[in-house]
This record gives sequence, structure tokens and C-alpha cells, in this order.
Amino acid sequence: MRAWSAPNIPALDDHAPVPSIFDSRLNEIVQLPRERSSASLYVCGITPYDATHMGHAATYVAFDLLNRAWRDAGFEVNYVQNVTDVDDPLLERAEQTGVEWEALAEGQTDLFRADMEALEVIPPQHYIGATESVDWIVPWVEQMLADDLAYRVEGYVDDEGNEHPGGDVYFSVRKAADTQNDPARWFLGYVSNYSEREMAPLFAERGGDPQRPGKYDPFDALLWRAHREGEPQWNGGSLGPGRPGWHIECTVIAERYLGMPYTVQGGGNDLRFPHHEMGAGHAFAMTGDLMAEHYAHTGMVGLDGEKMSKSKGNLVLVSTLREQGVDPAAIRVAILANHYRSDWSWSDELLSEATRRLESWRKALRTSGSTAPEDTGPSDRLVDEVRQALSQDLDAPTALRAVDDWASKALAGEPSGDPEAVSDVIRARLGVAV
Repeated sequence: MRAWSAPNIPALDDHAPVPSIFDSRLNEIVQLPRERSSASLYVCGITPYDATHMGHAATYVAFDLLNRAWRDAGFEVNYVQNVTDVDDPLLERAEQTGVEWEALAEGQTDLFRADMEALEVIPPQHYIGATESVDWIVPWVEQMLADDLAYRVEGYVDDEGNEHPGGDVYFSVRKAADTQNDPARWFLGYVSNYSEREMAPLFAERGGDPQRPGKYDPFDALLWRAHREGEPQWNGGSLGPGRPGWHIECTVIAERYLGMPYTVQGGGNDLRFPHHEMGAGHAFAMTGDLMAEHYAHTGMVGLDGEKMSKSKGNLVLVSTLREQGVDPAAIRVAILANHYRSDWSWSDELLSEATRRLESWRKALRTSGSTAPEDTGPSDRLVDEVRQALSQDLDAPTALRAVDDWASKALAGEPSGDPEAVSDVIRARLGVAV
């Protein structure tokens, strides 16, 4: 699957510090390894049935900051992202709207690409659809069955009289787990740090089926869904016709393109459990290794103080804002005004402030003249301040305030240094076209 066009990233002098980041599994800020020359990043992609809402945008902009930080530190970055282009929510939306699921997925994925390109997000080297990975997933699930890490369940009829065929395959979390007291090995709660009491409602809310008859454990996750009438299907070899479960897709794609453990697993905070938890379990069960060295998660985005969700229908879509003529650079500045780990709300006021901020920067760049090399102090300081802020847990709000301070002084007629250097650091490190 193709990604999108890469933005222009100006080259900056020297190298920036290697960034630190908050590891949500360890619950602390960690220094990412300095002694390497490369890094690997996997960020879970969209299920394309209504792309791209502001929560999506905030997540991909956040990990774009990490990608840019590594690159500015001299690292080569291998970035992988998936697209869950077949799953229950997509199929349900297709049925509701009377659109073929393939057409819905293709159209929304195209829209997502356009949004990411407009927001100047660096594309992944590998952009992989779930439908492209089925042939890689099937052998994994077959091996899990052979190793007694997975099992088949029998069919049943639910309370509404719907018949569910036998043959669904589930991952056994208890058999996959190693000794509970060894922090170097995977166990249920390893990634999320949630208790089973905390996990139970989240598992049910986030695609799990704890009450499914025949399961060994409520937290066992679906690996392969046997074919149902009217659903898409693939050749599952010995598994029979059907389609993959959600969590296994990311594990297999990540292992294929990054190997394990890779440097950072990223996504929204709602993916900590069960998605990243189960992915780590699959990885450990099959490879004997941890999935990722570090886990980083973005906060949740609301609308005017209320949780933004598909079920409430209060999504702010990047494409809608763009259609209204909003400058994508202002959208990105509005996102960057909030630290990536914080929960925050989108509002008209936030966008208005971002628009004013962006215009102030642009005006300062237009009015500041070229400077002799010996007079570049203000711009040199700004480059250092932006780099330092972003090296410390991707602190974009502090970086934005540094640019504000430079712009305010430049507009007041104070020495501003080299405007090209200022423009370059804003574009290269913040991803904002000025």
C-alpha cells in the first residue's frame, strides 16, 4: 500500500540531542539510546471508516515530532504504520451506508493520506494494510495452535438467535505468560500496568468479547475469525476460510519490517490495553523476545470539554477543516500547543489562537532582514531552544513559546538573527510551513 508524499525538511547545522520520551509502560521519562545510529518506530494506523479526526491527527503529529527528533540527531529511522482495512467497525459502517467495504476503506485511506500530507507528517517507509498481511498472519496463528498457545472454540447461537460457526481461534493469555514476577518477561498487564479489574471493562469496550462461550479466559483475544455469511474471507490454510483478528495484524507486520524488539511502539492512550498488551503477548509467545523497548502513548482529545468519540458523533475532522479553508499549518500549531501526553480539547478558540500565532511568526519572518554571520545570535539561540525543548519528552509547547518570544522581539525591531535559520528550524523540527 502506498503512503503519501514526504514534506520538505530543511537540513540544520550540527546534530540535535537524542530525545527522551515518556515510557508509559515504565511510567517514567527515559533517555532513548544515544549510542546507536538508527531507530525503529511502529505507530498503529487507522481503521478507515471516518478519517481523520483530531485524535488521529494529534497522535500522528506527536510521533512525527519523534521521527524528526531522531533524524535531527543524525539517526536513520525505520518507520512502519498499518491500516486496519478490514475489521468489524469498517464492515458495520459499510452496511449502514450501503457502500462496499473495500470502497469505503479505499476512500477513507485516500482522505487520510491527504490529511497527513497537508499536516506535513513524514510518511512511513512501510505502510501496510491488514488485507496485505493475511498471508503472513496465517502461519503465525497455525504455529500458535501447534504450540498450544492458541485454541479453537466451538460454534454457538447467541441470545438473538444468530448462529456463530465453530473455528474461531483465540490466543491463550495464561499459557503465553511467563512467570508473573519476572519484569523482563511478558505477562498480562506488562504493557498497560492495569489490574485485571481495570482491564475487564476496557476489554469489552475496545473490541474484546469476554463473554464468548468456549473461551478459556475472558481476556483471550481473537486471532482468526471463521467465515460468516456476508463477510469477506481469505484462505486461512488449516485455519479454514475467515479473516484475522485485530491485534495479531500489528504484531506480524512489525516483526516482518522491524524485527523485535524495535525502539518505540506508539499510539493513542486507548491502545495501551488491549491492543498493545496483546501485541506484546503475541510477540513474546512467538519470538521469545519483547515486542518493543519502549511504549509511548498520546493523550485523548475532546471537543469543547467533552470526550470526542465516533459514537457521540462529535468528531472534528481534519478534512472538514481543510474544506472550510483552514490553513493546515494552523491546525498543526493548534495540536502542538498541547503536550502530546496531555488530554485536551479542540475548540474554536484554540484554532483562532493558533492562527494568530502562525501569522505572528510569518510576519516576523517577513519583516526581519538578512543578517551578517557574526550577528546570528538570536536565531542561533532559537534553534538551540527549539531543539532542547523537543529533546525533552517532545515538549512542543515550550518550543512554540520560544518561537513566540523570538517573533515578539523581531516585531519590536530587536536584532533577530538569520530569518532563514528560523524558518528552517520551525519547518524541520515543528513541521510547520512558515
